Amino acid sequence: MSLRGLIDACRTAGVLAAEPDATTLAPATCLRINAPQWAQAAALARAAGWRWCALWADEIDTELEACCCLERGGRYVVLRTRPGPGEDLPSHAPVYPAADRPERHARDLLGLRFADAPDGRRWTRHRAWGAHEFPLRQGFVPNPAPPPTPPDDQYPFLAAQGAGVVEIPVGPVHAGIIEPGHFRFQAVGEMVLNLEQHLGYAHKGIERLAQGRDPAGLARLAARVSGDSTVAHAWAACQALERALALTVPPRALWLRALMAERERIANHMGDIGAICNDVGFVFAQAQLTRLKELWVRENHAAFGHRFMMDRVVPGGVCAEPDPRALAGMAAHAGRLGAEFAALIERIEASESVEDRLMTTGRLAPDQASLLGAVGYVGRASGQTFDLRRDAPYPPYDRLDVPVPGYRAGDVAARAKVRAEETLVSLQLVRKLVEGLPDGPIAVELPRGGRAGEGLGLVEGWRGEIITYVRLDARGRVQRFFPRDPSWLNWPALELLIQGNIVPDFPVCNKSVNGSYSGQDL
Repeated sequence: MSLRGLIDACRTAGVLAAEPDATTLAPATCLRINAPQWAQAAALARAAGWRWCALWADEIDTELEACCCLERGGRYVVLRTRPGPGEDLPSHAPVYPAADRPERHARDLLGLRFADAPDGRRWTRHRAWGAHEFPLRQGFVPNPAPPPTPPDDQYPFLAAQGAGVVEIPVGPVHAGIIEPGHFRFQAVGEMVLNLEQHLGYAHKGIERLAQGRDPAGLARLAARVSGDSTVAHAWAACQALERALALTVPPRALWLRALMAERERIANHMGDIGAICNDVGFVFAQAQLTRLKELWVRENHAAFGHRFMMDRVVPGGVCAEPDPRALAGMAAHAGRLGAEFAALIERIEASESVEDRLMTTGRLAPDQASLLGAVGYVGRASGQTFDLRRDAPYPPYDRLDVPVPGYRAGDVAARAKVRAEETLVSLQLVRKLVEGLPDGPIAVELPRGGRAGEGLGLVEGWRGEIITYVRLDARGRVQRFFPRDPSWLNWPALELLIQGNIVPDFPVCNKSVNGSYSGQDL
């Protein structure tokens, strides 16, 4: 169903509280929904084929407001509603399972309650504040010298049942250098019956820290939402800010942002494909891909002054004009690396032992991926081929051809293959971006004195779609910042795809998903 069809269906069902607004959060259209019909609106959207993307809450003039973002065919809709005092919103989770954790997050941080929610357990609250304290509410006063947070050892995991069923706790502290996350397995022998995640141990309070910042300060904070996605998150935040401020970014700055985003994608894909190979004992591939990644990030430093290009994307443009000599050699290096990378992928695919470990392992069926709204390479390996760069292109991707690889096998092999093919596409895009880089300024000044407004950022990060909401006050200071990392949608997929696999295959399944532990404080 088209956008017009969804609007007509909502109007006919009597769930619209106001006429559609196509300007406030453009390119998304806002639909104001009557609070009691909040779940009915979701049911209409799902029946019409709209994908559930994100939910965030806000406090405006002491009233709580809920916002839900949906997508279909590259068009975006934001549903908005304000429940009355003491009123619970009908939950979206029975209609869209992806809504479960975001609703629990909104309840923990703002006190927004949802009726008929399938899971009433806390999600974000890790005993750092009381059950009736909500750190994103206006009246919340943080403790300037908080005591150590007690260990969160009372989370009510689902209990193991049945003869021969055992529980295996993994984490939250791991043997390697990865961030903390708890995984509770229920297994018979080595066969996994169920996996339950408990995340949020890397909670940094990003949404609270954003309050009161100026645009430049918000961009720096956004670059630290998830350190391996520093370019993508900063771009999404700046895009939202620039839309809120009605700011036009110079073409050269947009092309440089895309160049950095593709370089970020290539570095992460190469590193993770190598890590997947290492998890199944093919150390040669990991060593070679790590070498190629190191050469790549060194070139980032030569061109942009930072290996991971942190703080190079700023409101109004970019702050790093590439060194001309580094830029001149970038396209040639992309060609050489592409040839070497392709040869390595051929060798990996020719390995029978690697094939035996990856094929049919950790399969996420297309209908499961669709139900969860999986994005990025997790979704594309399971039949969900959405990519903002192609399906809802923003400059400069509206002037570029972006092939999007996709498969339906949904196993570790398919996720690795999607990432390998994406890497080759991005290497071609790097060459096109360098060769077509327009002349001109790399930034524009922000309006003096600031202005009130709100904006939505939509950027395809290397993990998938990033959705960022920003609201500014009359001074241009941040009142609300919500950066939805792709991991919010992809982490639940891991719980499904591990079922029926053996416990020793969990590391490679986990690496094939590679959700961020700290993206938006999961």
